[in-house]
Amino acid sequence: MKTIIITEDDKALNNGICMALQSPEFTFLPCETIQETKEMLRQHICDLMILDINLPDGNGLDFLRELRQTSSMPVILLTANDMETDIVAGLESGADDYVTKPFSLAVLRARVNARLRAKEAQANKAIQIDDFCFDFSDMKFYKEDQEIELSKTEQKLLKLLVSNPQITLERSLLVDRIWTDGAEYVDENALSVTVKRLRDKLETNPAKPQYIKTVYGIGYVWAVK
Repeated sequence: MKTIIITEDDKALNNGICMALQSPEFTFLPCETIQETKEMLRQHICDLMILDINLPDGNGLDFLRELRQTSSMPVILLTANDMETDIVAGLESGADDYVTKPFSLAVLRARVNARLRAKEAQANKAIQIDDFCFDFSDMKFYKEDQEIELSKTEQKLLKLLVSNPQITLERSLLVDRIWTDGAEYVDENALSVTVKRLRDKLETNPAKPQYIKTVYGIGYVWAVK
């Protein structure tokens, strides 16, 4: 399931985009302001953002530049500004694509699918971080060329963390994403135990972790880009 966040203050257009992109593979988070979007991003891991530039509480480009400090999530800009300088400004601010209003919903759907495919291809590449190599495609994990055996649960946790570097992921969000087998009850200590086991395997000093850090009262963060 892919999560798409749509920040567009025109309710009719926002609803129209959700309907046009409707698929069993997608879930949508419609927002009308930058502040609402920021709150959603604290609560959810999103796979793609559709972002209007002119919003009631700020400029979408300023928000995008701020977002790019911590996130590489694909972003497609929506705007009525169709001058070449506007398009260049959007792309240089960190947008992956740019769609001018009025636009074809079919074209937007094609562009969304293209960006998600590109993201999936990138995610399947081996990730090199310091002395680590994480290959989520072949499920091979190394530290200083020494292979590390990880359980399925540890693999899920690691992928969530390294795919969202320097972003604090709330405990409830991690539990929801890791234990997706339909279990009605997950022991509240399950996440803490999984974090400890992963630290024991990855950290040089698990008691003073360099990579998987606790943000007390909130969750965990992969602290190195």
